[in-house]
Amino acid sequence: MITDPLFYAAAIPAVTLLGLAKGGFSGLGMLSLPLMALVVSPVQAAAITLPILMVQDVVSVWAYRYTWDRRNVAILVGGAVSGIVTGYLLAAQVSDAAIKLAVGLISIAFAIRRLVLERGGREPKATTADLPRGLFWGWVTGFTSMIAHAGGPPFQIYVMPQRLPRDVFVGTGAVVFALINWIKVPPYLALGQFTVENMATAAALFPVAIASTWAGVLLVRRVSGQSFYTAVYVLLVLVGLKLAYDGAAALL
Repeated sequence: MITDPLFYAAAIPAVTLLGLAKGGFSGLGMLSLPLMALVVSPVQAAAITLPILMVQDVVSVWAYRYTWDRRNVAILVGGAVSGIVTGYLLAAQVSDAAIKLAVGLISIAFAIRRLVLERGGREPKATTADLPRGLFWGWVTGFTSMIAHAGGPPFQIYVMPQRLPRDVFVGTGAVVFALINWIKVPPYLALGQFTVENMATAAALFPVAIASTWAGVLLVRRVSGQSFYTAVYVLLVLVGLKLAYDGAAALL
């Protein structure tokens, strides 16, 4: 187990952000890996994070067990499986920096457009969970999750225009990413990332992970549906900016 106090000084805030994101404030979790990568390698940070995410998935799925959209989950996870497989097979050939830049720019454009339309009273008609777009965005979600740990924005781009009730939107995301994280276990095993040190370190952070996820659930339920969607759009812009910056910086 990692015993360096400096690691926990970065890891505890990182896990807290992950918990708030799992509780419903999508986007905050994107700051977690960069925080942990300040004190350990990005690969080790990702390996430590995955078991933590899986524990947080249990809390968020339980909290939203009655409010999730089965059709969206089935379509998105179906596409995500192929995306994860593609990401695993092409991990050595695909630049995660280019993926981050592309996802970041798309996220910014999408979120700003939606915010402008809503503020102008010209909100587009709500979409539905259709198969072609769902499989495509599910594939993108799985692929970016495997390559660059950036599956949240593609999920939001597909689901948010449906204008699902707040708890259904959060619950659908909780179930989708819980399943995706389990699907990612075999590739991580194949890559040899589940070492005793990494697993013991993750276990030490489980109490923080569980407490912060419940805090996220409680905070989300105090926010109105309209305010929640506005907050998620703003977070998506910020996440998009970070992804675009990270990707551009690495490419340049």
